Amino acid sequence: MSVSTTFHPAAQTRGLSPDVTFLTQDNVYFYVHSSILLAGSTNHFGGLIPIDSSEKSTVKIPEIAPVLNIILHAMYNMSCTAYSPTFRVVQWAIELFPTYGLEVKTYIAPQTPLFVHLTSFAPLYPIDVYALAAHHDLEDLATVASTNLLSYQLSDMDDALVDYIGPLYLRRLFFLHLGRTEAFKRILFPIPPPHPATAECDFEQQKSVSRAWQLAATSLAWTARPDMSPSSVESTLASLTEHIECGECRQALKDRVKDVVVQWAFVKTTI
Repeated sequence: MSVSTTFHPAAQTRGLSPDVTFLTQDNVYFYVHSSILLAGSTNHFGGLIPIDSSEKSTVKIPEIAPVLNIILHAMYNMSCTAYSPTFRVVQWAIELFPTYGLEVKTYIAPQTPLFVHLTSFAPLYPIDVYALAAHHDLEDLATVASTNLLSYQLSDMDDALVDYIGPLYLRRLFFLHLGRTEAFKRILFPIPPPHPATAECDFEQQKSVSRAWQLAATSLAWTARPDMSPSSVESTLASLTEHIECGECRQALKDRVKDVVVQWAFVKTTI
């Protein structure tokens, strides 16, 4: 038998001592306050806590300690990061919220400890965090996760994941990828503007610059990805200036490259 390091017998909240003891499946004791659990649950914490209980009691919980720990930290509005729970354990706990009468949207609202904790998983497990957010219609969390999904291969999703995400957020993710790719092409294709003809560079000579840009743009568009970095776009297009002798043409190309890079950097990166 062991006792929770956070929810122990001496843990007071708002001047109140614990009046309910939970015993988990793996034999860990949690000492909690019925007032907090009843206030935060719509079903008396899964029917385990009587409304008018005046006697201290021990309640067996059919969960393991790491899972119950996350649920209780959420209800007490406390961060559980000190315990370093894995994403799967956090997800497991969240899927049990309805069982114990917790409103998912309430406890994973922006700025709540659990919301902040989940965002820390997004860089490593972006599709998992996105799927969890989508399944529970947590738009703010899904938005945070989506910025890490620009390089994700949508074809890698299996049927179970597609069903879990649901049609609304699946469509939004597809449109994020498609929208960025199409935006890149729109930004890319306009050719650099010509300059007034000079003795050294007439309009006919400037056509070679336009053709070079069109070839490079077509090549980039063919391999366009939602996660293309502005620096990679810049390095590819900037190489066009290496073989251009006309100073005005070179400057026009440089200005056009800069314009493409700036516009691409401002294209939306989230759903």
